[in-house]
Amino acid sequence: MTAASDLRRSLAGVRGLILDLDGVLVLRNELLPGAVEALAAMDRARLPYVIGTNISMIGRPTLARDLARGGLAVPADRIVTAASAAAAVARRRFGDEPIYVMTSQDALTEFHGLRLLSHDEAAQPGAVAEAVFVGDAADEFTPRNVQSAFRLIHGGAAFVAMHKNRWWITPSGILLDSGAYVAALEYATERRALVTGKPSRALFAEGVRLLSELASRAGSSDGVATTPATDAATATDVAQATTPATDAAVRGAASLQFDEVAMVGDDMWNDIRGAQKAGLRGVFARSGKHGDAEVVRAAGERGGREPDAIAASIGEVVAALT
Repeated sequence: MTAASDLRRSLAGVRGLILDLDGVLVLRNELLPGAVEALAAMDRARLPYVIGTNISMIGRPTLARDLARGGLAVPADRIVTAASAAAAVARRRFGDEPIYVMTSQDALTEFHGLRLLSHDEAAQPGAVAEAVFVGDAADEFTPRNVQSAFRLIHGGAAFVAMHKNRWWITPSGILLDSGAYVAALEYATERRALVTGKPSRALFAEGVRLLSELASRAGSSDGVATTPATDAATATDVAQATTPATDAAVRGAASLQFDEVAMVGDDMWNDIRGAQKAGLRGVFARSGKHGDAEVVRAAGERGGREPDAIAASIGEVVAALT
């Protein structure tokens, strides 16, 4: 049996894809070979897909514009980010209460309409907040701002991390990611952060919800069911996840089961293991930061397992499904 037929067999039953961005579609801000063609092939085949990324430095409209300028046309409403998931949690859980968000100015647009403490306000003696959100703050990770986050969390604020990525690849090389700051705050406050990005179930559940809406709009002509899901476990998973959708909206749109969706990613822990724990299939792409050594390491860890499928690129995955 050929490698291509092995991949087709591993992906049998998959009816929607959540695609990581870095390492699957782009790398070091450059389009990976075959990425544009793969998206076009999915559009022709009416195979629904969304981008699921832990980017928390910019808002989805800016990300969509940046991708379009780079040759990748993906509308903002087909993107799920750690920042957009975090903003949804903030709206639902904290309403009009003050929150402190450590992220970039552009990503703060996801939190529009919420009561946000400025860095100066958070640094004031006696400042209080209902929650502290930590994302890709870049140069905003100053000693003063990190101390403000520590004091607020220590004082009782809820602690939410957009993601816990250790590092990432940039045009100038590898850089420390916000997960290191989250880990430092967890250690200092002895509190575990609620994570809204990968590998949290929240981002995957929101991705499945969006895919289900796309599948429903596509209609039955492409062979994708348009009836709501009846799998109790799937409905429970979605309802318990911290996603922007209400329970009723999720159940009403859930035409895809979790195990009918595959996450295609290059990170064995955030993408593959996170998806598998959420009930999705994990497809490892060799086009990004992790390689076979990480596959072996992740599978050998306690509770670890191999990816459901391995491919050289997104092109191979799409070819096996269309």
